[in-house]
Amino acid sequence: MKVKLKKHWTSGETEVKRFDTVLVRDTDELNKFKTTPNNRFQALQDLLKEEESTMEDNWKGIKKALISTCQEVLGRKKHNHKEQISKETLDRIKERKNENTAISNNRTRTEKVKKHAEYTEANKQVKKSIRADKEKYVKGPATTWEKASGEGSMRQLYDTMKKLAGKYVKPERPVKDKGGKSITEIQE
Repeated sequence: MKVKLKKHWTSGETEVKRFDTVLVRDTDELNKFKTTPNNRFQALQDLLKEEESTMEDNWKGIKKALISTCQEVLGRKKHNHKEQISKETLDRIKERKNENTAISNNRTRTEKVKKHAEYTEANKQVKKSIRADKEKYVKGPATTWEKASGEGSMRQLYDTMKKLAGKYVKPERPVKDKGGKSITEIQE
């Protein structure tokens, strides 16, 4: 039997909802994200105790609670920022952008010079913050890489090396039968 792996392209009806998970790194947002689903799950659990429901209904309720929590707390992902950039750096980038628009809005030369000095200071802060974030981002996988090389785990070593190189995409492809239909259950 020959198994052929192929990327399964879905049509537009099942759009993947991507949420801004960078916000979860912030401790305040993380606490808010943890408490909101707990409240919803408590209400869902009380509802399930009152009436008998199937496993499918339970899953739909849990999924709906998680998605609504993510939309409320995190929000949709607007930009494709690199994952190493922290929330504080993104805030500094916004401040720098505001300083740049303030330079354009000023009419007199003295005000423009003042705002330009503020902009250069904000630009320095952004660059310093990005350097620190990148260093922190590289140190994490580097330590796991060293640990894996010490243990002799070649798979983990290879995965972290690809991630550090920036070419890391672990494909998730369904296995299809001869007719092109996705195989979902385990068959012997």
